[in-house]
Amino acid sequence: MIESRVSPRRRRRLGTGAAVLSLAAVLTACSGASAGPSGGNSNIVQGTGQITHVPAGERQPLPDLSGETTEGEELDLADYRGRILVLNVWGSWCAPCRAEAPNLVTVAEDLADDGVRFVGINTRDLDAANARSFDERFGVPYPSLYDPSGKLLLQFPKGSLNPQAIPSTLVVDPEGNIAARALKPLTEEELRSAIEPVLAEAAGTTEK
Repeated sequence: MIESRVSPRRRRRLGTGAAVLSLAAVLTACSGASAGPSGGNSNIVQGTGQITHVPAGERQPLPDLSGETTEGEELDLADYRGRILVLNVWGSWCAPCRAEAPNLVTVAEDLADDGVRFVGINTRDLDAANARSFDERFGVPYPSLYDPSGKLLLQFPKGSLNPQAIPSTLVVDPEGNIAARALKPLTEEELRSAIEPVLAEAAGTTEK
């Protein structure tokens, strides 16, 4: 019997290639093409313009995501539980991401006093310096997890309401469940419209 030997360097290359292929199956890079509804739940309301809103009783939990930011600091999204979280997937190389960045910055600053927090997931930037330059250029006030290989994005279960395009934006309710997903660059109005129903829910819960 002849044993097939693969060098450690080649194994690493093969592993990297498999990860890239898996990520390609999940994401539509820098595209507005709709990935369609996820989860097969007829109670999920899919709006126009590739923005999906999910009723409170039908939401799926955000996976446990943590790691280093583009600034090299540790960040765990579980720390945002109890607040509304807006999670934006982006890359400095992505023209639609650059187009929507000012809208994200404006809304993040406007809604900070309402307890809304923003976090990015920077993907496919092989050098974190590119991501930092992007943040400096647009005055981004919130952190981004650094995910050059897409490992964090692959933690979303198959068939879940996952970010299937770049850019994508998720609105997560205070219980840690995904309330809305946008598979497109967002205008300021679209972003506010995705967040406001969750804000209203949270206000109603507080008043009870």
